[in-house]
Amino acid sequence: MSEPVAVVGAGIAGSWAALLLAEAGHPVVLHERSGAAVDRGTSHWAGGMLAPDCESDGAEPAVVRLGRRSLALWRAHFPETPLNGSLVVSHPRDRADLERVARQTVGHERVGARRIAEIEPALEGRFAEGLFFPDEGHVEPRLALQALHGRARELGAEIRLGSAVVPEELAGTVVDCRGLAARGSMPELRGVKGETVLVETAEVRFERPVRLMHPRWPIYVIPRAGNRFLIGASSIESEESSGVTLRSALELMTAAYTLHPAFGEARIVEFGTALRPAFPDNMPRIDIKGRLIAVNGLYRHGFLIAPALGELVASYVGRGARDNEVMRWS
Repeated sequence: MSEPVAVVGAGIAGSWAALLLAEAGHPVVLHERSGAAVDRGTSHWAGGMLAPDCESDGAEPAVVRLGRRSLALWRAHFPETPLNGSLVVSHPRDRADLERVARQTVGHERVGARRIAEIEPALEGRFAEGLFFPDEGHVEPRLALQALHGRARELGAEIRLGSAVVPEELAGTVVDCRGLAARGSMPELRGVKGETVLVETAEVRFERPVRLMHPRWPIYVIPRAGNRFLIGASSIESEESSGVTLRSALELMTAAYTLHPAFGEARIVEFGTALRPAFPDNMPRIDIKGRLIAVNGLYRHGFLIAPALGELVASYVGRGARDNEVMRWS
């Protein structure tokens, strides 16, 4: 019988690790300090973009590699995952930012006004050029977590909610996926603030994430079920987490309005903010200290790279497989 494994933290990293460990035949217990909504962690407020090619603008090659592998895992385990690509556009005055993304990324198709209208009819006549990344996708994080937990349970994993355990005090093999809550044992971690606005409007329809390049307000707009859209910015180097600031809210909504005027009449459903765990190099890390395996530092790439990291953990636990670019031993 395969060895039992405890996973601590039922956010996106812990959920994928638990699922793939259970799939490999390990008895798994997944501990989560919050309730069924898992609303005390970063994953609850994530964007859910699966965009490895687009993320190659600024992301390390290892993140792109892990992201591409993760896309395959999303496809294999959840075939219903929307894989409609992603679209990047800019206003004429911000063309230099679009050109920079074009130079620093791969896997895109340059598109003009007619093609943009074919890809996203709601943007017809609004943008003269853009970049279309056809091999990307997105998920709705809260629904994706529920699906991951359901699939893990089907494979025999036990999920213990309201279970605020200390990984070092558990017996056997333990996978620590607590994010910033693990900073006591990983002092290099820092929090990077992400802010979002969830709005609702029936006047706009998108089939994929749309990124608007802007020197001050680069935003992404991600479609959600029920005529809803998540509007977010990339990252803010701050650990102040009391809520979305007035300035940020204004900038996010102003940028969305310039993307499409109908967002000016959208109903605000929710403001959200969370601190993403990051190491100084913004690279994910799997730290291995004997029986304790810590998965952390996913930065703003959580839903993009968590499946591949979970696969690495399962491969290491099952057969000692190593990935020296991501794993560290002590």
